[in-house]
Amino acid sequence: MKSFGRTINLKDNLKAIEAYKEYHRKVWPEVESQVGKSGVIKMRIFLFGRRLFMYIETIDEFDADAFVARWMQNPKCVAWEEIMQQYQEPLLEAKPGEWWLTMESVYQYG
Repeated sequence: MKSFGRTINLKDNLKAIEAYKEYHRKVWPEVESQVGKSGVIKMRIFLFGRRLFMYIETIDEFDADAFVARWMQNPKCVAWEEIMQQYQEPLLEAKPGEWWLTMESVYQYG
């Protein structure tokens, strides 16, 4: 199993944050199906203030680039992504074109 931590900010706007949370209470079935088909075993998104943290567990053969390529071929996933990006903004540390940043694993128990 592989695991990943990724982070991004939501825009500093309470209505945007609430809208983002509401979308995630009712994730579209096509989006969840695509995530599952790609080798993701578990995905969690946590929120603190406006900072998002995504934790992902995948099969050993998981390929992030292949995941993105398949994701962007699914019209529902593209539409979902366009909506989510209205609420998100990259971190100051992001390079041009980077969105969610992958975090370094520094500790693991179990």
